[in-house]
Amino acid sequence: MVKELRSSRKALRRGTAVALALSIALVCVSPVAAQSLSDRFKSLFGGKSDEPAQPNPAPAPGQPADDELDCPQVTVRAGASTYAIGANGKQAVGNDIRFQATITKMARECARSGGDITARIGIQGRVIAGPAGAPATVDVPLRIAVVQGGVGEKVIASKAYRTTVAMSEGGSVPFTFVAEDLSYPVPSAKDADSYIFYVGFDPQALSPEPKARKKK
Repeated sequence: MVKELRSSRKALRRGTAVALALSIALVCVSPVAAQSLSDRFKSLFGGKSDEPAQPNPAPAPGQPADDELDCPQVTVRAGASTYAIGANGKQAVGNDIRFQATITKMARECARSGGDITARIGIQGRVIAGPAGAPATVDVPLRIAVVQGGVGEKVIASKAYRTTVAMSEGGSVPFTFVAEDLSYPVPSAKDADSYIFYVGFDPQALSPEPKARKKK
């Protein structure tokens, strides 16, 4: 009888400890912390689940149907994965670095409208202050291109973008950007597999656009 009483008390203590641990875990883990990075990134594309589905137009001869439409893979262009600025026009090396930006994650989504495809490209990155000290705000230049790979690479569409990042005292700030207006013609079924989205930093995106010439 005594042994049964002791074992029941031990079981009760173990059960109480487990319940206490679970309650502490539930209090400490916030909804934001519990949400995965991939879920947060998917939310960039938004969209309402109650929107009625729109009928898709018939594809042109030789072009894939929507259910066969492949959204090209997205990758960082070689040599364009980082963007660094030096102090007073110096090279961005060592103690002369003011800040450096990097791309950490990408996503894409494609939709066909008639004979064109409109791509939504999401980019996540981070700006880190350097030893020379970063400014209060940083302009990040980006370029997104759709390219047909293979022998003699062919640029199908390319567009420059820029986003402004407000730096913090911590000196390491994440940023997100979603381009929603990159369009290109629907490729033929035989060429679709060779298409790819390239993203990267492009300092020329910060240059002012040339003014249109006035007609005489």
